[in-house]
Amino acid sequence: MKNVAVTGADGFIGSHLTQILLNAGYKVKALSQYNSFNNWGWLEEIAPHENLDVWSGDVRDPEFCLHFTEGADTVFHLAALIAIPYSYIAPDSYVDTNIKGTLNLCQAAKNHGNQRLLVTSTSEVYGTAKYVPIDENHPRQPQSPYSATKIGADALALSFHNAFDLDVTVVRPFNTYGPRQSARAIIPTIITQIASGLKEIKVGDLTPTRDFNYVTDTCRGFIDIAKTPGTAGMEINIATGKETSMEDLFLMIARLMDADVKWIMDPQRIRPSGSEVFRLLGDNSKINKLTGWKPQVSLEEGLKKTIEWVCKNDNLKKYKPTLYNR
Repeated sequence: MKNVAVTGADGFIGSHLTQILLNAGYKVKALSQYNSFNNWGWLEEIAPHENLDVWSGDVRDPEFCLHFTEGADTVFHLAALIAIPYSYIAPDSYVDTNIKGTLNLCQAAKNHGNQRLLVTSTSEVYGTAKYVPIDENHPRQPQSPYSATKIGADALALSFHNAFDLDVTVVRPFNTYGPRQSARAIIPTIITQIASGLKEIKVGDLTPTRDFNYVTDTCRGFIDIAKTPGTAGMEINIATGKETSMEDLFLMIARLMDADVKWIMDPQRIRPSGSEVFRLLGDNSKINKLTGWKPQVSLEEGLKKTIEWVCKNDNLKKYKPTLYNR
């Protein structure tokens, strides 16, 4: 693995993965979604680097995907529409980006002579846990249009392994957090409201639980899987094996920020009936057995790093704490 391509490199996880790959000496071709402003998203935070080649384009275009991936030996496919609430009102765009985009990357990898391809999944495909810890054999439950498209994308990728022997692995991170995450997620939502001086913090349902990965741990998981032979055709969780309720998370953030605040439930942040995923706790035994990966950053340590980053004035002003971010 010397020359890599990263789709979704302008996003939260993708920008961190790009930075870590550059630091490790890889040549990286990074995809930023095309826009007329020539803005590269979070890639703007990365200093110019001789091994970084930024492309603007769209994974929904098969011809572009073929050109973008040319010359890469490994492709990390992270590009996706990920906000769950927006998927309720714009499901067609999720099908186009998440399913068709994955198809385009699979076709490109196949046409380039079976490139190594890592397709990013999500713990949301499991839905509310039927048993814990959730291993890779847990039933899939499409509880939102978003999760349905990711289930479809995963199945499509695996079909290319079964039908064409494509060297593809489905990588399934549980809830990743850290610097650069958008306020569509609960951790930056809480931090930005507190940092802006609000005393009543608007949240959704605080009873669900999640398994939180710090972003650098998630990125290490991707790279470890990419470097491990014999994982083609597999689905692999990246999870800590620890479970935290949203209420405990809120209290931990308030304590770390030394904030005297209370939470209030905002009805518009509540998922439709039958759509909320109430429990996620991942089994990481497979990735540990295959690669030796273990989480290195505790939740408290990761939250401290995230709070420190968000509270810098230049970063905080990028958010809109008083608005609900779908």
